[in-house]
Amino acid sequence: MTSGARAEATVAEFLKKHGLKILDRNWKTKVCELDIVARKKDVIYFIEVKYRQSADQGGGLDHITSQKHNQIKFAARIWNQQHEYEGDYRTIGAEVSGPNFENISLVEID
Repeated sequence: MTSGARAEATVAEFLKKHGLKILDRNWKTKVCELDIVARKKDVIYFIEVKYRQSADQGGGLDHITSQKHNQIKFAARIWNQQHEYEGDYRTIGAEVSGPNFENISLVEID
């Protein structure tokens, strides 16, 4: 398992422990992708996961540029259309760090 896949699995487990239901992982079309799609109550969360082994690599959330954020929002709109979902949604950046994937931070990037 790659470090990126392990980070995504770690975040998915973290979300489940906090009451979210995972709807999709590594959802892709020909033009876009989403790392994790989850739901809690009536809100859908589109989560971009970034992993950094150490602080020397910079913060993972720093790598969610405005261009990447626009790509996530575009992918979220397509996911919503395909699933006929018209409710509330949020875009979230999840940073996993540490050699044992032990640190998880979530930030709304809307």
